[in-house]
Amino acid sequence: MGLGITQSALWGGFEKVVLNDIKMELINNGAKKIKDGLRKSESKGQLGEGITTDALILNLAKEVDLAKAVVDADFIFEVVTEDLKIKQEVFKKLGENAPEHTVFASNTSTIRITELGKASNRPEQVIGMHFFLPPYRQRGIEIMKGEKTSDDTMEICMAVGQKLPCLNGKRVIAQLEKESPGFIVNRLLLSAQIYFNWILDQAEENGVSFEQIDADAGKLLLMGPCELSDYLGLDTFYNSMKSFEKILSPDFAPGKVLTKLVSEGNFGKKTGKGFYNWIKGKPRIDRSIKAGLFKTEMMMAIQLNEGCRLLEEGIVKGYKIIDDIMLNGTGMPGPFSAGKRNYEKWTKMLNKLADQIGKEYLRPCKLLESGNFIKMRK
Repeated sequence: MGLGITQSALWGGFEKVVLNDIKMELINNGAKKIKDGLRKSESKGQLGEGITTDALILNLAKEVDLAKAVVDADFIFEVVTEDLKIKQEVFKKLGENAPEHTVFASNTSTIRITELGKASNRPEQVIGMHFFLPPYRQRGIEIMKGEKTSDDTMEICMAVGQKLPCLNGKRVIAQLEKESPGFIVNRLLLSAQIYFNWILDQAEENGVSFEQIDADAGKLLLMGPCELSDYLGLDTFYNSMKSFEKILSPDFAPGKVLTKLVSEGNFGKKTGKGFYNWIKGKPRIDRSIKAGLFKTEMMMAIQLNEGCRLLEEGIVKGYKIIDDIMLNGTGMPGPFSAGKRNYEKWTKMLNKLADQIGKEYLRPCKLLESGNFIKMRK
């Protein structure tokens, strides 16, 4: 994620972009990937007339010492692992070493911006700015204040977001009205993970393969849920669910299969092994035999329910912004277009599922049951 944001920032013409990590080896490897990515875009004529990789890369600085990396920074993107303690340590150092005017933007998936603001001792300058993989290709950005984030910080963040170019076109930025764990997209995706984790545990108990679960997704998803989870990182899902377990509901507790994989250090593509083996590259997945366990319609029903919760909580003013950021962040359609036609059926499905697996969080909320969300497009 950090490399993708850096690549976009260089392409966007920022005069100095500093790449920081805990080891210079990681920084050098990252810089090479950024250069290769820019070179690839240049070869396709995507950078723009007169813009070259060699010129852009001159604006990239490398620094392993965090205090030195931020000494003259105007805007900082934080993209460290989804661990509250580690992030708080980073924000404490940022608050101690960055210039007085600096804006701190966290790409956290699930952690409260308010907590990071407190750690920095500059809560008015801390904001959530969540990108999607890869940031230079996916148009969506979610921006969210903490309890004390200033309006000036929000305006600066919006301006920076619009300045970051994207291969797929103009940025689509979702501005949240209130703080929400997981912003919009991860609230919807992780609510469906409750169901997916139950499916995984059922599959293991009954000798069903991960390929069969992915086959259940059919042609509606380019990647099945297991392959997609490997690609995004099982540790990310695990840590995010643990965070939601504390913030939203015990029902988000990771299942046995996910917990086992993560405890063994099998995080997916980035470690070479997860649900599948990635050591020799993209795995060949046989999606010809279905398990009959995973239902994409159930996933959409769960996401619609969570979207209605966001409307109930005042996180967003209308459902159009939810559908827009889902499409432009993940490439998957948001749940409301289909949900307007199917909400009565999906309400019954969710009640039956909650009874079956004992997860009350999946029970339909009042706005979904009534269908009144249909009037809240905006």
